Amino acid sequence: MTLLFDLATAVMRRLPPEQAHHLTICSLAAGVAPRSAPPDPASLAVTLWNRRFPNPVGLAAGFDKNAEVPDAMLGFGFGFVECGTVTPRPQPGNPSPRLFRLREDRALVNRLGFNNAGLEAARARLLARRGRPGIVGANIGKNKDSADAIADFVAGVAALAPLADYLVVNVSSPNTPGLRDLQRKSILLDLIGALTRARELAVGTTDPPPLLLKIAPDLTEAERAEIAEAALETGIDGLVVSNTTVARPASLRSPLARETGGLSGPPLFAASTALLAEMRRLTHGRLPIVGVGGVASGADAYAKIRAGASLVQLYTALVYEGPGLVSRIKRDLAALLARDGVAALVDAVGADVPLATTTSGSQRHAG
Repeated sequence: MTLLFDLATAVMRRLPPEQAHHLTICSLAAGVAPRSAPPDPASLAVTLWNRRFPNPVGLAAGFDKNAEVPDAMLGFGFGFVECGTVTPRPQPGNPSPRLFRLREDRALVNRLGFNNAGLEAARARLLARRGRPGIVGANIGKNKDSADAIADFVAGVAALAPLADYLVVNVSSPNTPGLRDLQRKSILLDLIGALTRARELAVGTTDPPPLLLKIAPDLTEAERAEIAEAALETGIDGLVVSNTTVARPASLRSPLARETGGLSGPPLFAASTALLAEMRRLTHGRLPIVGVGGVASGADAYAKIRAGASLVQLYTALVYEGPGLVSRIKRDLAALLARDGVAALVDAVGADVPLATTTSGSQRHAG
């Protein structure tokens, strides 16, 4: 069935991007998807936050904004699926057209603007799937017209912490005015503190869903350092590195490259992976990092893992390759681990980013 979806992907690319996406979600919701994926090699398993991921390859936020098809996507072999971004109130997002295929670059530009059906819709769907296998996370954001950003994120935690396996705080989309300002240290300290308290009220302190912060690739050196300081001071559970970029590399060939919005796909790979390595160094390897941005092969996934990622995510590559890509990435990743004599993926995490040793001569890393 995965082969059929790969063939369907080629057909879908003839449709306008949002129409193709809508038809894909409808098809998956109707049950046109594998029931389950074959078991993964033991070398790919990752245990983080008291959760076992059968493999490190996840679906990034943006595909399943309203938590409509997480189980269908798990059936294609993803190790975990992230739904959202979800805002407290439903919102339509920005005017169309707002999603563009950069075919020559195998990339996308989007300025969707958190179009979603709101917290109540996502909460109802996640409640309905409670008890099913598979790790499903939720990515939360703020409404565009909200006067209190922190209150919006608190609402997201309160609603979804009892139902999601992990939560991602999205302060890095370029398509919501002022959102990236929340990455300043002074604001992050207040925001993460409020969300930690909201999580405790929602689920207590026994095995709560980990709280992760998703950051932008378009940060100054000082901003990166401040985020690392805030992450360590607040005790947040991890980072997602990174969101889409507003930069436009000179290598882009598509005539749509100058469309306003966030760029994703292979042109983002180098910058997002460099930021990943830097955040590993700045946090001294103490925080698990999810690497996202331009992953389109097993080699890409392996590069992010060796740069410091314990898990990786993808989305844009699915638009061009279809869901069969997931199995190919896992197969090639397992082969690369075997080639290097690495029996467990955790032992490759950060292999290319040595950390300064502590006074005792040892350094704990998040693997």
